[in-house]
This record gives sequence, C-alpha cells and structure tokens, in this order.
Amino acid sequence: MNSLLGFVCVLSLLIAKGYALSCIKCVNFMSSSCTGTSVVCLEGAVCGSQYATAKTGSLNAQLIVRSCLPESQCTMDGTITFIDGKTKIGTSCCNTTNCTPTNPSLPADSEEVNGVTCPSCISDDLKTCSTSDYIECTGDEDMCVSQTTKIKGNNAFPAALRGCSTKSVCDLGSLKLSSKDITLKVKFTCTSESKGHSEL
Repeated sequence: MNSLLGFVCVLSLLIAKGYALSCIKCVNFMSSSCTGTSVVCLEGAVCGSQYATAKTGSLNAQLIVRSCLPESQCTMDGTITFIDGKTKIGTSCCNTTNCTPTNPSLPADSEEVNGVTCPSCISDDLKTCSTSDYIECTGDEDMCVSQTTKIKGNNAFPAALRGCSTKSVCDLGSLKLSSKDITLKVKFTCTSESKGHSEL
C-alpha cells in the first residue's frame, strides 16, 4: 500500500510540474544521422531532428542536428536559393524519452517565379558578401536573406551567403549548436520585398 501511495504521489508531482523529456543531442556534418548523449529538455519541449542539405557547384553538404525543440518547430521546413546553389531544411519530432524522430522530409523544388528579386553571392568572409548580382525568387521564397555561418570543427563550409529565402528560415533568427568537438553558429538577417531590389 505504501509503495502504491508513493507512486501516486510521484505521479501527481509530475503532472503538477509538467514532465520534461530527455532527448539525444548531437550534430554531424556530411551525414543524415548522428549519435550523442541524452540531455533533459525544458518543460514542453520534444525530441527533434533537423536535417539540412546544401548544394553549390560540385559541393553537396549535409547537416543533421538532434536536440530538444519547442513543439511549434516540429513542422518547420524551408529553403534558401543563391547563385549556383540551394539549401533545404526539414524537421521531424517525437515525444517519448530519447526517441529517434523519423527522417525529416525536405521541401520540393519550385520553378514558379514570384516577382521578388534578391542580391545573391557566396563568400568565405565571415561577416558578409557583397554583390551586384541579383536572382529571381521562386515559390515560397519571398524574403531576401543574408546568412553568416561560423563552424568550429573538422569541416569548413562557406561562411556567408545572400539570396532568396522562405519566411520560415528567416524566423529562425540566430542559432548556436554544439556537440563534442563541433560548434555551429548561424545568423539569418532578412528583408521583405514585393518587387525590385533589396538592400541588406
């Protein structure tokens, strides 16, 4: 009886305080999977997996991040298009302790021009890239984005780019992710233009 009463008391405390999941946290480049350690999430978070691909010229890069995510981000996907390249992001979630989310699906390509044009370039300069080149945006990419990326680890990727983006990517703002010997910092700065050229 005492053990049953104790279990009921613990259960009531969990319900009153909210139950926090534990999720795997990891980052891996050039792969669609990763393994890591278990961390306790904030209340209301779920276990998420965010998968991104980047293609420019002959380079095909992948990035997988597993971590605790707000449930509101579980359906997040988006794209960035820049000169001679494209980035796609997809997200999936699960809500049991240390669960493995299904492989995120990536957005489909769109060739439909939407009337927005954005400056576009890619550079190894951390701060920004400058250009007089513009590209026509397509599909849901109705924002002009400037992205800066700083990576510490064994792999290096272009540090700055500008192009067309979906609003969902712009809403990410700034991200900082770390796992083992890899640290990733990304910042998205966006403007909205209905027609013509944008100045970022």
